[in-house]
Amino acid sequence: MNSPRFLLAVVLLSLTSPALAQSHAQEFVAPSDTQKSFDTVKTLVGTWRGPITVDPPREDVKQRTLGQVTMRVTSRGNALVHEMQEADTPFDATKYDHPVTMIYLDGDRLTLIHYCDAGNRPRMTGKLSPDGTKVEFNFVDLSGGNQYGHMDHALFTIIDGNHPIEDWTYMMPGDKPMHAHMDLRKSN
Repeated sequence: MNSPRFLLAVVLLSLTSPALAQSHAQEFVAPSDTQKSFDTVKTLVGTWRGPITVDPPREDVKQRTLGQVTMRVTSRGNALVHEMQEADTPFDATKYDHPVTMIYLDGDRLTLIHYCDAGNRPRMTGKLSPDGTKVEFNFVDLSGGNQYGHMDHALFTIIDGNHPIEDWTYMMPGDKPMHAHMDLRKSN
């Protein structure tokens, strides 16, 4: 039983069996609903522009301001960076709003963390709608202060390959919701 050939065979078998099992498992496993949700959001990679409306209207926010959203895949396809700003403003986060949102798979959850200009980081989890046209994110928790409010909900709707809509809900102090709607088109 202690023959070198037997030991060599056991070692070789133990090294190849997990690799073979993994490669065969990957061939037959259908993507999870979470993976489908992430893949759907990834179709929005690019630069988008469109009017932003806010409800209820606010004196400090001009209705139908032209917004710009840039989305790019990073981390070998494991994360999506979403950057938002007013169109045609310089890239200067010290003067202009420029929130960054990261979307990624966290085990069996699609997770969104919004690095808000209010100085906090709300975390949300998302799901794909049954018809495959929307990915909706709901609030889970908040890191950082809530003195100025926090982002509470996000909805990405894909009308077609050149027309997504983003709806974001911000909870103002006192839990008063403010809704922002962005009707976007592919930027040239």
